[in-house]
Amino acid sequence: MKTLSHELQSVAEAVAEIIRDESLQPAFAPPQLRQAVLAYPLTGGKALRPALLAWAGRALGGPLPAALRAGAAVELYHTYTLVHDDVIDRDGLRRGHPSAHALMEEEGRRQFGLSHEAAHYGLSMAILAGDCQQSWAVALLATLPELGADPRVTLRLINQLQRVVGPAIVEGEARDIQLPFLPVAVVSEADILHMMRTKTSALFSYCGWAGGLLARGQEDAEVRALAEFGERAGTAFQLQDDVLGLVGSEEKMGKPVGNDLREGKRTLIIALAWARATEAERAQLSTVLGHADASHEEIAAATALLRRLGAIADIQTMAAHYLQDALRYLDILTDNAGVRLLRELAGTMVKREK
Repeated sequence: MKTLSHELQSVAEAVAEIIRDESLQPAFAPPQLRQAVLAYPLTGGKALRPALLAWAGRALGGPLPAALRAGAAVELYHTYTLVHDDVIDRDGLRRGHPSAHALMEEEGRRQFGLSHEAAHYGLSMAILAGDCQQSWAVALLATLPELGADPRVTLRLINQLQRVVGPAIVEGEARDIQLPFLPVAVVSEADILHMMRTKTSALFSYCGWAGGLLARGQEDAEVRALAEFGERAGTAFQLQDDVLGLVGSEEKMGKPVGNDLREGKRTLIIALAWARATEAERAQLSTVLGHADASHEEIAAATALLRRLGAIADIQTMAAHYLQDALRYLDILTDNAGVRLLRELAGTMVKREK
């Protein structure tokens, strides 16, 4: 019997093969833009979203080829948001490699001899690369009837992604940008959860729904249950992501820890800790929260404080609760290999280390 890691690897390899298939690629040019477009998709992502979509379809007895191609489209769509997110957050690393804008900045220096204009060149090319990835994702979905998918279902998948999920992700990103400019004390748990559900959970929910719809051909109670499962699993994933952003291994994550503090991100960890902290402890947090030049030692001290206040442990508990809530939505489905894979996948959302 294959383990979950082997099953995930199979999905990741299938998605990579689809993305490498030049017959399914738009004609991206010039070559440097094409390099930026392909950089993230071919550097070994976790393939959680494509797996969720494929296994949701498997849970309802749907065909695998169309689900895998739809999963590849979702992976490209997710990648577009990562490229833009790295620009916004000024992150120089992604999966242990230079982020798209950092890669293009270096290309600008190498190819055109740029100096002070290199950074702007890198940002500009990365934004365009993300735009290309989004259009590629939609184009890939449009090919699903070639694999036997109902054209009406295909149109629904595209419409839902572009009319509902895409705007939700952009809204969540916009709120993530705005919240650090508000005092910590006025940002509520509901504000933060809404930001997470739009920025992160919406795409997970889409994966469950899309896999189910491809299999079933119409929306019913089981397809909706898969969407609800995806949303709650996605929230658990983001809660764990916030934890790893503070206490994870930089080597495993492929990017620095502590950046959420330096950027002043309003996470639930910060909200809980602030509500419990004394004035002296709040002053200590304020020395790093939103300060891009905070030292490693200051970040470590602030993280230790968050631990002492119980905020990190409580968010891990909250993630576990969201996981259990997600799993309940699978109870209405007939138990099979697809459902079991979804249960295992959800478990990794709160146990992962990267």
